[in-house]
Amino acid sequence: MAGFVIAVVAVFFLGMGGYGLVAPAALIRPFRMAADSTEARTEIRAVYGGFGIAMALVLALAAIDLGGIRRGVVIAVAAALLGMAFGRLVARVVERPSAFYPSWCYFWVETIGGGLLLATAGSA
Repeated sequence: MAGFVIAVVAVFFLGMGGYGLVAPAALIRPFRMAADSTEARTEIRAVYGGFGIAMALVLALAAIDLGGIRRGVVIAVAAALLGMAFGRLVARVVERPSAFYPSWCYFWVETIGGGLLLATAGSA
């Protein structure tokens, strides 16, 4: 079961990372942001693209437990996801986003993904 959860989260990161590298402006459009400069697109490619690909890669290594890294990777990635979800909760208090998509949709993706990863950490 742990391997399946890790693989699902890895695929999510791989998709986000690939999309961020290939289409940075489209990735952030649902957030009503504009990637109208080279610097902005570079930042999106780095933070969403590069980070997403790196997380997918490290999760793939964790899935096969290369060098006994599974537990540490699972906890670190879960912390990253739950940290993002926490930021969305802060936004709920400060900004009050009302629509489900994109903010609340991603809040739940991050919360569930982080929670499932933490649940697998004990068996990792």
